[in-house]
Amino acid sequence: MVEQNSTFNTDDTQIEKWKVKRLIKNLDEARTNGNSVVSFYIPASEDIGRKTQYLRQELAGAANIQSKATRNSVETALKSTIEKLGQYRFVPTNGLCVFTVVVEKDGGKGEQKVCLDIEPFRPMTISTYKCQPTFYTEPLHEVLDDNEKFGFIVMDGAGILFGTLHGNVKEVQQTKFVTLPKKHGKGGQSAMRFARTRLEKRAAYLTMCTEWAVNNFITNDKPNVKGIVLAGSAEFKN
Repeated sequence: MVEQNSTFNTDDTQIEKWKVKRLIKNLDEARTNGNSVVSFYIPASEDIGRKTQYLRQELAGAANIQSKATRNSVETALKSTIEKLGQYRFVPTNGLCVFTVVVEKDGGKGEQKVCLDIEPFRPMTISTYKCQPTFYTEPLHEVLDDNEKFGFIVMDGAGILFGTLHGNVKEVQQTKFVTLPKKHGKGGQSAMRFARTRLEKRAAYLTMCTEWAVNNFITNDKPNVKGIVLAGSAEFKN
């Protein structure tokens, strides 16, 4: 086998799901004689340089492995993973997964190295490193999870936030801040005018909130979320 490069970033979700399922099957079936299978998951929020430095520290620690064969395999796998990260200036939009394994060739004639770098077709939030006898594929299973996407709106008299929740991935869509007139104890002829102005501004704010909600949760005249959760000030929510 040779070193491979695979990037999942197309518009056909069903095809991408099939690719991930096939990848998971291949990874789950891979077997070695030692603890030299590297699985490295990096979310988009991480710095590629910092994660590379983390692997260099793991590489330095691998020198303490007593078994020479295992030590060599782990060091080779880590070096290959570091080289793969060196091809990136930053973590892709949906995160990055790197899978590396070193196995003996048939008949014990040297070693074979397999290294896959994958950008998931959905955002990944997990950040983990595993070096064990098998690939760690649980996060990939989560990518295939068909959890519905829900929108949420958090609002009060200071502003409003629009976001989405899809599985375990949270995303802020939009935030708006406002300054609304508050109740006051002024009396006389001005009291009714102040109260009327306050109500008018609050009504205008709610109208704008409705328009912003449409922009965030309606696409081509159709909802782009399964449902919407409202939170915040009871008066504004109602």
